[in-house]
Amino acid sequence: MNTLSDPRYAQVAYTNGYEFTEGTGYTLPEYPFVAPPELLEKRVGRHRVVIVGGGITGLTLACGLTKLGLQAVLLDEDNTVGVKGASSRGICYTQKSLEIFQRYGVFDRIARKGIEWSVGRTFAGQDEVFSFDLKAQSAFNLSQQPAFINIQQFYIEGYLVERIVELNRQRSGVDLRWSSRVVAFEQNAKAALLTVQTPQGSYQIEAEHVIDATGSHTPFHGWVGAQLDGKRGDDRWCIADVKFKTTPPTERHTWIEAPFNENRAVWQHLMGDEVWRIDYQMAPNADPAQVSREDVVRERLQRQFGKDVACDIVWVGPYAYRSQCVRQMRIGRVFFIGDTAKVVSPFGARGGNTGIADADNLAWKLAAVLRGMAPESLLNTYHDERLEAAQRNVLVTNRTARFLRPADPAAQLFRQATLALAKKHRFARNMVNTGRMAEANTYSRSPACQGGGVSVQNVSFHWANGKPGVLNTLIDWADGCLLLLVFGPLGAAETQRLRQLAATTPMLRVVQVIEPGVTALAQEHLIDNKGHLRRACQATDRRWALVRPDSYLAGTGGGIDGALVAQLGRALTLI
Repeated sequence: MNTLSDPRYAQVAYTNGYEFTEGTGYTLPEYPFVAPPELLEKRVGRHRVVIVGGGITGLTLACGLTKLGLQAVLLDEDNTVGVKGASSRGICYTQKSLEIFQRYGVFDRIARKGIEWSVGRTFAGQDEVFSFDLKAQSAFNLSQQPAFINIQQFYIEGYLVERIVELNRQRSGVDLRWSSRVVAFEQNAKAALLTVQTPQGSYQIEAEHVIDATGSHTPFHGWVGAQLDGKRGDDRWCIADVKFKTTPPTERHTWIEAPFNENRAVWQHLMGDEVWRIDYQMAPNADPAQVSREDVVRERLQRQFGKDVACDIVWVGPYAYRSQCVRQMRIGRVFFIGDTAKVVSPFGARGGNTGIADADNLAWKLAAVLRGMAPESLLNTYHDERLEAAQRNVLVTNRTARFLRPADPAAQLFRQATLALAKKHRFARNMVNTGRMAEANTYSRSPACQGGGVSVQNVSFHWANGKPGVLNTLIDWADGCLLLLVFGPLGAAETQRLRQLAATTPMLRVVQVIEPGVTALAQEHLIDNKGHLRRACQATDRRWALVRPDSYLAGTGGGIDGALVAQLGRALTLI
């Protein structure tokens, strides 16, 4: 049988297919439908921003906009988070995502519920062929957030809902509208028009900007004529969420060739509530209903953990992976974020985490434009930056997929040779590709960033009064504005030029960063007592660093001069 067209996988292949679910499932919150003014008053509403889709990406954007004081509407066709209790979905959240969540006010809840980890081990048969400890790597060790936390996706979505409600009590923000499905869409030079179906009837709303966060099966692709590049493979998996009476080691374990799974791949992760996610690679012609039966899964668990293994099965479901990426992240008034923009296999934690970064990138740009502090052209940089990230993540995950399931004899021979070398020689172990763990994407193609557009970690420093602080708090203080960090002592002339620049640029906040014992001339200053801030900004030999509200570096420079003014203009697309 041609597995690429196997009808048994037609409804279980991608994001939302969980028809063969077994196990106890998860209990999720339910949110009531509240009739909006447009429905009650039978009128067309007008909103500046409408978010369609209340998954992790849409809710992250909604939280970011609310935190920046923007009003918007979020429409979700469901009345809960997650997938009706069927699946934990994404589980592995990167340091960059955790830094974003810390800035948005939900990290502490995530840290309490989730499982922090940094060590991973990869096996081929009984042999360990690769291992890592992310805490020892410079790409992760400066931040106040850990390299990874494993937690069920629905928990984060629920925390985001709670946070949006909390922020709405302080000031009007994003209106969360549940059980509200967009069934028609059109756009023109004046506005976008959305038709929304609810349990109490339909209504229409207009929007200046529409953010599509509905997932890989979005109707917006067809409505706006989006072009996509995609690839569908025949790699099949069965995923089980399991609660053991006696738990395995908390390290991330990966088997490229697992003897207890017919020498196919296996992933093993611990997440919240002492639930383990175990991914079993299946034969390409496997029957999804059969491999997902509870008795079959228990037999598979016994082969891995022993016949006496005692466990409860929380959820089981079949899965198949594909890659897909839009060619344009923005078409007219519509922005694609998360899985509407790209679909990747989960290797290396590049799916949901990419969507979270999409949302954070777009949030501050929308806020800057709608506040009148930046031109409309700033929104175009969302496409430049996040398409590069999406394409890179598709490339990396496709390479991993090819390694795990070689498509031809040459690829199979390469994998066999790599594993044989890795078992005997340390130098070959870095060649083992089981999912390059995600670091924050860079923006090398962005016209708004000088020097590659790298993410600045949430490092520590001391405030002027000696109390400890972190970069995220400084970004919060800037309230959606660019943050100019000026390192070292300042002369009177430099101080005056900086004051003039700040006074004439509403989108700018200036802070002097000094070493202990140096006298500060700027009113706003802090002490980089360990040099972490300078290092994170890649400004060891530079005088200033321009940090964006999404904690990305817009540029660095050596003097308080015209180059600084020019980079500020590029960061805001003024030049």
